Amino acid sequence: MLKRPQKSIHKVFSLVLRRFRAPLIALIMVYAISVLGMVLIPGVDDDGNTWHMGFFHAFYFVSYMATTIGFGEIPYAFTDAQRLWTTLTLYLTVTAWLYAIGTILSLVQDSALQRAMTENRFFRNVRQIHEPFYLICGYGDTGSLITKALTQRGLRAVAIDIRQDRINELLLTDLEVFVPGLSADAGDPSNLQTAGLKSPFCVGVIALTNSDHTNLEIAIAARLLHPSARVICRAETESTQANMASFGTDHVINPFEAFAEEIAISLHSPELHLIFDWLTQLPHSPLSIYDAPPQGRWIVCGYGRFGRSIDKHLKRLGVSTTIIEADPSGTDCKGACIVGKGTEAVTLLAADVKNAVGIVAGTNDDADNLSILMTAKEINPELYTVARQNRRSNDVIFEAIKSNHVMQHSEVVTLKVLSLVTTPLLYVFLKQIKQQGNDMAIELLPKIENVCDKVVPDIWTIQINYKSALAVTHAIEQDRTIQLGHLTSDPRDREQQLLCLPLLIKRKDEIILLPEVNEKIEVGDQILLCGQYGVSDLMGWTLQNHNTLRYIETGETRPDGFIWRKLANR
Repeated sequence: MLKRPQKSIHKVFSLVLRRFRAPLIALIMVYAISVLGMVLIPGVDDDGNTWHMGFFHAFYFVSYMATTIGFGEIPYAFTDAQRLWTTLTLYLTVTAWLYAIGTILSLVQDSALQRAMTENRFFRNVRQIHEPFYLICGYGDTGSLITKALTQRGLRAVAIDIRQDRINELLLTDLEVFVPGLSADAGDPSNLQTAGLKSPFCVGVIALTNSDHTNLEIAIAARLLHPSARVICRAETESTQANMASFGTDHVINPFEAFAEEIAISLHSPELHLIFDWLTQLPHSPLSIYDAPPQGRWIVCGYGRFGRSIDKHLKRLGVSTTIIEADPSGTDCKGACIVGKGTEAVTLLAADVKNAVGIVAGTNDDADNLSILMTAKEINPELYTVARQNRRSNDVIFEAIKSNHVMQHSEVVTLKVLSLVTTPLLYVFLKQIKQQGNDMAIELLPKIENVCDKVVPDIWTIQINYKSALAVTHAIEQDRTIQLGHLTSDPRDREQQLLCLPLLIKRKDEIILLPEVNEKIEVGDQILLCGQYGVSDLMGWTLQNHNTLRYIETGETRPDGFIWRKLANR
């Protein structure tokens, strides 16, 4: 059970009591003096005898007199002394109430109270989540994309970001599943606990803030406070990446390194790059077209974190590069480095852009990157262009320039995170395919293309157990031989195969890459498949329904159920 942090329990009450202390004391003193005066001042009854009001009647009279809801001299008409005292206490009590009401109004508008109430409401929302969820730290471009993609898949998420405007954007976004959001410093462990880090339903932490140091703090806190949760972090420097990996962070994503490696793969193994692209793009996106970069010298504009990564991977493949950098000493640009931004034709000509085959516009300014590409294409229209897009709001402009590759770090990280969170086996498969090289990718490309309808294929994982595959598990335990081909057969017509492709089977510590249809299935197997959307639902009939599985095996159909199975056994 997720425990409410102690500061969240007392914050609202302590703030209200502290602000109400003076008005409350003032009201008590005014009422006490008013009641005491009414008791002590003598009155006259109907017979002309001296009479003193009791404490109950005095409190009753002061109560409705002070709130100005009415007036009546009870139980007898007042004397002049009583009326004089009533006049004084009337002004005194009204003034005390105005003071108290003013304090209430200022307290309602107090930012500290609103903050405390927001935190308590957020905590209640998190505590009510009783299914697996991911804690997303940082709701910027990347965090918003990941949150939307997770909710589209029916997964729960909780978001925390230091900027209130981003949390406001989350609250206004129409998501498939409600996502609680809190504006707070994700680097503070107490805020992470409030956001559900120690909840038994928190299955993973995704650190996506703009600060590598904050992401490092989140990774450390997650590893210490919830060791069983998966930790996925973004790191934009190699030192932070190594630091995170040193204490067991599950996955560290460097968007610059990831994109630079993608460019290198497209140069060295274009078909392999196409496999990666088809299997990791957002669902329902059109299949990308084969577009291999040319061989020859490249120009890299901007030698920051992105430019260094590109330059390193290109040189690793033996590709010569020319660097253009406005501040060579500040970026540690060594060797032949042309000083400039690359936005001017003279700088590009000095880099011999006419004889280059490709150019990378990799500065941290979108306007400069667009200017570099436009100027370079005017000089050499045949250039292969790679652009770095820093702001997602510039999508329309970068689409208009028609660059061969656009690096948007939020999209790079999103695709990596989604493959790790939604289909962990896909990460294993891509790693295995990369080790096999381009030859296997050449054979695999047409197979994938045959099972998808010109869009990025659906990718799913099935586990052979009682929860996910009841009928198959039961059949295997009865010593029936269930092959992979049985699972991929169409439950409507056993002679037809579903439009899907088994990519990998994980069996304990064994990995079976691109398994054949005659591969025998065992209990505990995890199978990764890709194919047309809707195929996984059809496959669910074979996995869960005894009669459907029997039809796939033998071609025989008969009513299914406990009684019918008993009769059949007899």
